[in-house]
Amino acid sequence: MKNLTILGIETSCDETAAAIYTTSQGIISNKLFSQIEQQKMYGGVVPEIGSRTQLEKINGVIDATLQAANITLDQIDAIAVTSKPGLAGSLLVGVCFAKALAWCLKKPIIGVNHLEGHAFSSFIEHTPPFPHICLTASGGHTSLYLVEGFGKYSTIASTTDDAAGEAFDKVAKLIGLPYPGGPEIEKMARTVDFIDFFEYTRSKKPILEFSFSGLKTAVLYDLVKRGAYDLKSKTLIDCSLELKAQVSSSLLVAMRGIFLSKLELALKTYPNIQSVSFVGGVACNKYLKGALNEFCTQSNLQYFTPSGQYCTDNAAMIALVGHYMAQNNQFSDLNLDIY
Repeated sequence: MKNLTILGIETSCDETAAAIYTTSQGIISNKLFSQIEQQKMYGGVVPEIGSRTQLEKINGVIDATLQAANITLDQIDAIAVTSKPGLAGSLLVGVCFAKALAWCLKKPIIGVNHLEGHAFSSFIEHTPPFPHICLTASGGHTSLYLVEGFGKYSTIASTTDDAAGEAFDKVAKLIGLPYPGGPEIEKMARTVDFIDFFEYTRSKKPILEFSFSGLKTAVLYDLVKRGAYDLKSKTLIDCSLELKAQVSSSLLVAMRGIFLSKLELALKTYPNIQSVSFVGGVACNKYLKGALNEFCTQSNLQYFTPSGQYCTDNAAMIALVGHYMAQNNQFSDLNLDIY
């Protein structure tokens, strides 16, 4: 294996991130500028604000990453950058910056799939055995992957509508909780010990695909039925903390049930699985992480999940994927486009 130093750049949504990965040491530097506080006032990501802020921040973030790693751009062997999928304006910021660097430094460039970054993010800190099932859950994506080796993975299920994180954000907005919804919902649910108060209806079809739109709608109409929400004015009538906690708790329990049922079906479909990984922004949720850990223990499976900084969007996972792609000479050219 060649000794390589990879600069990773991630700007697929509203985060601006850079990281350095080396063959001998793994991740040696990982920096990120988050726009959560900036976007919070809008209740979600405004793409134009996201990309404009990234234009302002990307140079400083990369400088800070290089300084923390105590290396110079000349010591970089290749530049890995997220090129798909994501917000067009945001992807353009990262890809154009990476292409300019690659051209100036005469270094190779590697276009990385953001979802592949998440799928292999558990390898930043762990060494899951192959083959394994990876559950990826975030604000934009919810999928199950069959992972058979580095760069060798296939999608075995995805969401037909809303992603898990998107459902958290929409329900949080519905009951008057701030953005991002996932952490707020878990905080409220913890106050009532994660009890399933309302037993929201969810699909019980024996299929691997996810669907969270129906769960979100079940929450809405249950609130209407209880006289807690007015559909005409789109106003929450009962703003009590008790109701918010009960809705949050019931939603989380429902989400837990969905994840475990899909995982159970996946393991029946692919019986040779040795381990399970849980990645993406939703994997920051301690309740869901604990539920999957317990399930894997009972199923005699190893269980892996990244620490919080590698669950949300980050450049470390892009640098890691870029590293094994570089080892296999899987480079892009300066015509690299976004998707």
